[in-house]
Amino acid sequence: MLGRFTEIESGGRNDRTVLDKAPTLARLTGEILMIAKLDRLWRDAAFLLTLQARGARFLACDMPEANDLTVGIMALVAQQKREAISRRTKEALAAAKARGVKLGNPNGAAALRRAGQGGAALRSAVSHNADVFAAGLAPVIAAIQAEGHTTLRAIADKLNAQAILTRRGRRWHVSNVRNLLKRVERLDPTD
Repeated sequence: MLGRFTEIESGGRNDRTVLDKAPTLARLTGEILMIAKLDRLWRDAAFLLTLQARGARFLACDMPEANDLTVGIMALVAQQKREAISRRTKEALAAAKARGVKLGNPNGAAALRRAGQGGAALRSAVSHNADVFAAGLAPVIAAIQAEGHTTLRAIADKLNAQAILTRRGRRWHVSNVRNLLKRVERLDPTD
C-alpha cells in the first residue's frame, strides 16, 4: 500500500482535494486505487468516466467484479442518485421552512469542534465573525461598565434591558457576557 486517502467531502462536490491526490498517485505508480464503495467515489458520471479514460485503475470493494461497462453504468446511476437526493433535500427544507422550522445548525461552535480537521476554514470564519461582533459591542460594554454595572449579571441585565441580542439572536446570560468580555480583552492590544 502506497497511501491511504480519506475523503470527507460530499460526492457531489467538484473540489475534492483529497480525491484528486489518490488517482494521480495510482496512475503515476501503476497501482490500483481501492475504494470502499463505487457510488461513494464520485457521483458525477463524467468525472468517473474521465478518470477511467486517463488510465487510473480502481477496484470497488463492494463490486470487485465490476468492469468498464459496469463502472460506466454505475457512474450514471450514482449521478442520478445524487440528483434525486439533492432534489428531495431541497423539497424537504422548503417544506420545513414553510412550516416555520428554523433551519441551520443550532449547536454552532459545538458542531465545529466535532467537525475536527475538516472544518478548519469554517471554524476560522466563525471565530472571525465572533471577533467582529465583539469588537462592535466593545464600546457598549465599556459604557455599561462606566455606569457602574461591573458584574457579569449586571452587564447581562443591562444588555437585555437595552434589547441588545447575542450574536445568535438570543438574550444575554452570565456565560455569554463572560465569553464576550474574554474575547474583547483578547482583541484589545492595549491590555
